[in-house]
Amino acid sequence: MNRVTLDPALLEEDFLRASGPGGQNVNKVETAVQLRYRAAEAGLDERVFARLTTLSGRRMTKDGVIIISAQSHRSRERNREDALARLQELVEEAAKPPPPKRRKTKPTKGSQTRRMDSKTKHGTTKKLRSGPISD
Repeated sequence: MNRVTLDPALLEEDFLRASGPGGQNVNKVETAVQLRYRAAEAGLDERVFARLTTLSGRRMTKDGVIIISAQSHRSRERNREDALARLQELVEEAAKPPPPKRRKTKPTKGSQTRRMDSKTKHGTTKKLRSGPISD
């Protein structure tokens, strides 16, 4: 699989305090990271950028900036690595060519005949289930 390289000049990191439980550490240390990647300026192919826009969803702003937040780890460095890995995975997924579309096929003559025979047999069976007609 070919890896897409991210230009470090287009990355911005902001560190902030993580939310949730954690005691004193969470109250005084800024371990959460908010990674911003200026995808619009990255010079990506139009198709790749369109797929990246679709895949990133709400994480992409109108200006073409992807924002990824990571706060699951206790250390700043691990959160930073996690955010970078998620961004890398997102861009690589967008760079993959889309899967080929399904080709429409027609049913064969034999399968059509079998289907019609089966329907006729089923209809006959249901007709035989009905009781006698009274005058």
